[in-house]
Amino acid sequence: MTIRVLLADDQNLVRASFAMLVSSAGDMEVVAEAGTGREAVALARSARADLVVMDIRMPDLDGIEATRLIAADEDLAGVKVLVLTTYETDEHIVEALRAGASGFLVKDIRPAELLDAIRTVAAGESLLSPGPTSRLIARFLRAPNIATTSAVGGPSGLSERERQVLALVARGLNNFEIAAALGLSPLTAKTHVSRIIGKLGVRDRAQLVIVAYESGLVIPGTV
Repeated sequence: MTIRVLLADDQNLVRASFAMLVSSAGDMEVVAEAGTGREAVALARSARADLVVMDIRMPDLDGIEATRLIAADEDLAGVKVLVLTTYETDEHIVEALRAGASGFLVKDIRPAELLDAIRTVAAGESLLSPGPTSRLIARFLRAPNIATTSAVGGPSGLSERERQVLALVARGLNNFEIAAALGLSPLTAKTHVSRIIGKLGVRDRAQLVIVAYESGLVIPGTV
């Protein structure tokens, strides 16, 4: 199946480079390009993209608010957002993940890494680098005047096994790695993750990471 990609970046040269790269892949196509956040939201609706590669810093409406609008639109429930940043220490990344992004990438990645990232997120997985993510969340939660609201029910509503699975998700493990760590089959690990997402009322694995840190289930700096 061809992955329909929307590119959102205010720099024409960056968009053109990404468009050329994405178009060179046999399993994906660029269906639209946006230079502002508002254009990205409108085109996500009209172009019916499967995935949006979203720059965080854009004029008119930044990538975080654009991501939040896309994630909140029931008609766009299947659209994934992969945010781009110049630095992996950008604290706005955490806000983007909370807004509904399924992962983040630094702009200086290798071409093959971008294509692999698009495939990963389009397949329903999250793209999180455990080290940078944990450091970013640690700073975010320490920041003054930041309201940290847990998902409905919070981890307290999970079984002990589900809490174990959630902790491993927060450390960046995929289903196969979780299965190996807990002596489960990969299918059982996947089922646990799906149930946790349903119980906590979050969008995907990326937001599970936020919940795990916010609740104290995983302590920043221990990954």
